[in-house]
Amino acid sequence: MRKSKAVSALSLVAGSALLLTACGGGGDSGNSDKNGSSNDVKQMAVGKAESGDLFKLAEAPAWDGTITVGIDDGYSAYNNQLPDTNTSYNNYISTAILSGTLKLDGNNKVLLNNDVFDSWTVTSKDPQVITYKIKPNVKWSDGAAYDCKDLYLAWLSQSGKAMGPDGKAAFNAVSTNGYSLIDKAVCKDNLTFETTYSAPYLDYKGIFNAPAIMPAHILEAKTGIADITKLEPTGDAAQLKKAGEFWNTAWKGFKADIMPSSGPYKITSFDANQKSVVLEKNPLWIGAKGGPAKIVVRTMEDTKAMATALQNGEIDVAASTQPDATAAGTMKSLASQGVTYGSAPQLTYEHLDLNYKRMFSDKDLRKAFFESVNRKEVVDKLLKPVQSDAEPLNSINFFQGEPGYTDLYSSKAGLGAEAAAKTLTDAGWTKGADGIFAKNGVRASFKIAHNQNARRTQTVEIIISQAKAAGIEVKDETDANFLKGGRLAAGDYDVALFGWSAQPFKAEQRTIYICPDKGGNQNYQSLCDPKIDESFNRAIKATDEQTKVKDYQEADKAIADQYATLPLFATPSMWAWKGIDRVYMQSYDGVLWNAGEWAQKK
Repeated sequence: MRKSKAVSALSLVAGSALLLTACGGGGDSGNSDKNGSSNDVKQMAVGKAESGDLFKLAEAPAWDGTITVGIDDGYSAYNNQLPDTNTSYNNYISTAILSGTLKLDGNNKVLLNNDVFDSWTVTSKDPQVITYKIKPNVKWSDGAAYDCKDLYLAWLSQSGKAMGPDGKAAFNAVSTNGYSLIDKAVCKDNLTFETTYSAPYLDYKGIFNAPAIMPAHILEAKTGIADITKLEPTGDAAQLKKAGEFWNTAWKGFKADIMPSSGPYKITSFDANQKSVVLEKNPLWIGAKGGPAKIVVRTMEDTKAMATALQNGEIDVAASTQPDATAAGTMKSLASQGVTYGSAPQLTYEHLDLNYKRMFSDKDLRKAFFESVNRKEVVDKLLKPVQSDAEPLNSINFFQGEPGYTDLYSSKAGLGAEAAAKTLTDAGWTKGADGIFAKNGVRASFKIAHNQNARRTQTVEIIISQAKAAGIEVKDETDANFLKGGRLAAGDYDVALFGWSAQPFKAEQRTIYICPDKGGNQNYQSLCDPKIDESFNRAIKATDEQTKVKDYQEADKAIADQYATLPLFATPSMWAWKGIDRVYMQSYDGVLWNAGEWAQKK
């Protein structure tokens, strides 16, 4: 699960793509869709050399040039699998510099990364055994072999089974989904990795993706561990602690000597103050050698400024996961400058999380707050100029258009000020002289915390007015470091406004909503309900899709009945570019997912 986009971004069987491609339909010019995208953009969602269920970067002409890309927030860590690093923005860089088993195209189709892997095969169903075959001669950019030990370290570090001398987890992994079900992981040889599961896991293709696979040879060299594959989760606790301490702390920021690349690009510099990185071609990349020689990725938190930078020629690609009506208008207006605009729904949902450790332990207050929030007003004012058919999202586990999607929130949210006031009154809350309800000396007053983001500020402004009419006082709390400074993960908020960004694997939702002491590593709001846990646990072990969907629906309903998380909308991306033949903003991996096959537009 990945915290998004300055959103927290983060993740949602296996192999089934969500139906969230760019929308077709009439535009205002006959050659654009209802989001204002060029109709040609939809065709760019597929890799140039993609074939069946296999992805390879296509050969492209040599391009001795520099492309500058603007994104909403910046890179901060090489290891993106830690609670304090796990963001979409790190993932947007990882997709170009690290290789795993999985590639997602712009249609969210699940593909094998055939540049690096020959196969991922179910070699037994009972017990479930998955065997991975790595291609010969794959190397890290420092010349070391990319081999089975790298996958073994990915399992060891994220299985949740490796314990230090104190009996606590040696590796501080943000999630153990999938990995924890692997009872046995074995390197049959340098290029063959075999995993045996304790229970069926249909979403197995979602693990061992690019950000999960760190260079085992670096960890061995820095810790003195001779062979990581000989270190079992129940093995030498002191050695596990040493490995965990390095994995947990060393791969943050950028240090060239310990952060090699296994992808088509490598990081050559990182400006921590500007949160920008420079990527250059990895000469030892096994796949196609095309794409621009250098890519500069700049952080531009102001989406309007990003659009203006594109207009002024300061950047070549504007890639925003934070839709903004003014910025979208600017980008759409630049067609005469050779700019192409695109927008599409993402596997990301914006939402409000209510903290059970503070005043929202009171379910009646949670219920009243939901009733006071009119999400349609938020969507109409802030999203429709970017995506004309946008509407409130009424599920946590499913997006609109997916099998299993059921409206669970229209009957709970936006019922109006009178309904919210009645809920509070019936529960013993009394409206004070200031117009705000209180109970037992506690006023119905709280803050909505979020990162520095204009659309989120506008969202809170709308909610403040709606809640005030119901006798609830809401305040805005903007913190630029809210998502990556540890506050979110520590549960240091009343209400958190952010987003989860997803791969198309719903098993990854489990760690957000099950009880924190039952594996809910990303359950920062301290929600705990046995019905939610039981439904998710059945779903991830289901052996057929129909049963799995039913179990996820039950988990979805249990979350809604708690009034714990209020989904706002599926967040559309918007991007625009010039000077490149085709760019598509992949929902989970951003625009660089196929940068190695970008060609210069003549």
